[in-house]
Amino acid sequence: MKRDIIIIGAGIMGLTTAYELLKAGRKVTIIDENDITDSTSFGNAGLLSAFDKGPLANPGIVFNTLKLMIKGESPVNIHPTLDTKIYKWLWKFVNSANKDRLKRTLALFEKYGHISNDAYEKMQNIDGLDLDFQRRGMLSVFTEQKSYDKKLLDYAIKNDDVFEIIEKNKIKEFIPCITNDVKGAIHFKRNTHFDPKRTMLELKRYLKENGAEFILNERISHIKYSDSKIESISSALNTYEADTYVISTGYQTLLADKVNQNLVMTPAKGYSITFKMPKELQPVTSTLFSDLFIVMTPRRDDVRITSKLEIGSTNHQIVKKQIESIKENFKKYTVPFIMEDIVEWTGFRPLTPNDMPLIGRDEKYKNLIYGMGLGWLGMTFGPALASILKDLIVNDLENKNSDDILLFSGFYQGKY
Repeated sequence: MKRDIIIIGAGIMGLTTAYELLKAGRKVTIIDENDITDSTSFGNAGLLSAFDKGPLANPGIVFNTLKLMIKGESPVNIHPTLDTKIYKWLWKFVNSANKDRLKRTLALFEKYGHISNDAYEKMQNIDGLDLDFQRRGMLSVFTEQKSYDKKLLDYAIKNDDVFEIIEKNKIKEFIPCITNDVKGAIHFKRNTHFDPKRTMLELKRYLKENGAEFILNERISHIKYSDSKIESISSALNTYEADTYVISTGYQTLLADKVNQNLVMTPAKGYSITFKMPKELQPVTSTLFSDLFIVMTPRRDDVRITSKLEIGSTNHQIVKKQIESIKENFKKYTVPFIMEDIVEWTGFRPLTPNDMPLIGRDEKYKNLIYGMGLGWLGMTFGPALASILKDLIVNDLENKNSDDILLFSGFYQGKY
């Protein structure tokens, strides 16, 4: 049986692409090697951080990381490895962290962030998906005076629609568990947050109820192709044929490798800790501890903190030392309280060296589409990028005919 569209990978990119295609009247099959209960998308902080929050590749990242390493607070660990691809990625990352690229990236983040926020709001309010989507902004808390003063210079011109400088004696109104050791805070009003697990499960439910086919716990390992198109894909047990194939496999590049597409991307291991805490101490909205690379997000039933970035790690297990490091850095600036019903998680995020996702049609195999490389911003941009891929497929466009692909895809914005 030949299918219409097969999406390989059921993270946020795969599910939102399926959602957009179903809305456009197409038939979709989603294949994933797991059961969609614990993918990288599930471990996201839930902060949709498209606004007033610098990308990973920013001009100060190298110096700030070294400074935090000396203090023992660094969120980044680079593991020694013989994999030369990682060192090439690091070199490109360092060269991407410049002011010109930062300006361009921030403008793109805002453009596509608005699209994603509106899409999530529509899913919740019109389609009835319970995402716990909240438009409450993001509180950025600073633990270093120098970085706070620098940020104040960037926001010296008053703009009540975008941000508010929070007086120190009022910070506890936003995050009651904070100590007086923080130097200051800014409330950025355009950011939003939701519950990633709830969102993934709700998308899965909606897709199934509206006709999407799910083939789970089956790993696609082989691609058969002709000169100009993909003929079929196979697992160890089955072969599947479709008119169009979408690869959305997160950090895993096996299938792209098989069609000789060298994706400039590396897996970056991150951690989250989900727990219950006294209601009176919970933050009002997502809080970014800017100098610690820690995000704290309130949800309906609990709270989640996320941090750490390990480059070069191949260990899929939770490293207790990393979890304890997150807790120690977090506790330096919060009042004592007991974390209850703790759930620890780790997973790999697919990072490109310049924060640009790898989206678009394969130049050789015209029925093959990529939706990858979203890094730590998968939840933030998933719906916006899914809409771009939907237009590409439904209107049978080439990459050059999509302004969005030319603007926001690492295939075309990949110069370092």
